Amino acid sequence: MKTLRQELTDRGLLYQFSSDELFKKFDEWKGSFYCGFDPTADSLHLWNFIGFMVWVHLMRRWNKYFALTGWATGMIWDPGWKDSERSFLSPEILDNNQKKISSQITWILENLKKFTWSEFKYDFVNNKDFYEGMWYLDFLREVWKFITINVMMSKDTVKKRIEDPDKSISYTEFSYMLLQGYDYCRLFKDDWVTLQIWGQDQWWNLVTWTELIRKKYESEAYALTWPLITDSTWKKFGKSEWNAMFLDKTKTSPYFIYQYFMNTADDDLAKYMKMLTLIETEEVDEIVANHMEHPENREGQKMLAYKIVEIIHGTLEANLALKISDFMFGDNDKLDTLKSLNTEEIETFKLAMWGFKYNGENLFETIVTSGLESSNSNARNAVKSGSIYINEEKVVDFNLELKDKFINDKVMLLRKGKKNFRIIIK
Repeated sequence: MKTLRQELTDRGLLYQFSSDELFKKFDEWKGSFYCGFDPTADSLHLWNFIGFMVWVHLMRRWNKYFALTGWATGMIWDPGWKDSERSFLSPEILDNNQKKISSQITWILENLKKFTWSEFKYDFVNNKDFYEGMWYLDFLREVWKFITINVMMSKDTVKKRIEDPDKSISYTEFSYMLLQGYDYCRLFKDDWVTLQIWGQDQWWNLVTWTELIRKKYESEAYALTWPLITDSTWKKFGKSEWNAMFLDKTKTSPYFIYQYFMNTADDDLAKYMKMLTLIETEEVDEIVANHMEHPENREGQKMLAYKIVEIIHGTLEANLALKISDFMFGDNDKLDTLKSLNTEEIETFKLAMWGFKYNGENLFETIVTSGLESSNSNARNAVKSGSIYINEEKVVDFNLELKDKFINDKVMLLRKGKKNFRIIIK
């Protein structure tokens, strides 16, 4: 196995680090590290998956990951690069989000164990526990004493909000960074966690908290960041055209993630494959070279999409996403495929293809409900023009009875034109 530094460098996952010593420690000492998330949503995003892979490379070298879900920091929000203060979430919502994110992380790591044969060590920490029962004056003595206002105001995101006359920052958001610092101190003190990792935009915070630990405990702690990723057109990674991409499959289906990566530009294939899969970097170079001989076959994209869905959602979901993609865009017999699906697979097909449950609608109502046309009159015109198909047969009868058209009495395929498919279930 490569050294940690070489692995992260070869994969493009290393941006900044505070000391060369951290690589020796985390290659040989079986150290502990953490990366935190504020539970401002009940699922991680695809963007978080970049950091997830950094965790994995650290854990594969026998280091323990502490997943800190920041209930306390989530109470006041990170000012980040936002222009104004945001609404607070209730404690109940934060509790629910924290539980769901913890379950999500557990699922992905346990899933990874199945096909990597790695024994990942990890634990969960909620910074809510750090502050319950703490007196405000204790916090001033524990943290504020060691961090100056000058340092805090020099942070770019704070400076931006202060210098712009049309913007402002409250004392609450200004104090957010102090809670971050105390998180690291508590993890260092309680669990001997000596490395915090995050994206490059958090570098200032990370090194500030290593300095806080040095002042409070006269000990060495480390920081490491991964790069923020853009594609070859400078578009931010992990954003779809319609919405944020979540790792929760009830919010973003595995198929949508699969298709997101199927749309990867050839120029981004090697970068994404090295960063977001566990394929060895040398093998990635071979895969991409072979792909470029016939890029129209999109073999590289298929490999990338499959491997990422397999890590996030498991092998069964990756196989199903591949099957849906082949169904939508391949030349296979679509009716034979539908006949072979079980009830759960049919439901997945329905969600991936914007389908719905049949409730006795007539032909034109069904076409409108599917979203293929906007009105009954437009649906009538589409049938009249010969562009509507049911189970791959052109519809010519305006009074076609749909209830008898369900394959295996379960599913029906509606199509407009060549590629606009909808799955309807009974």
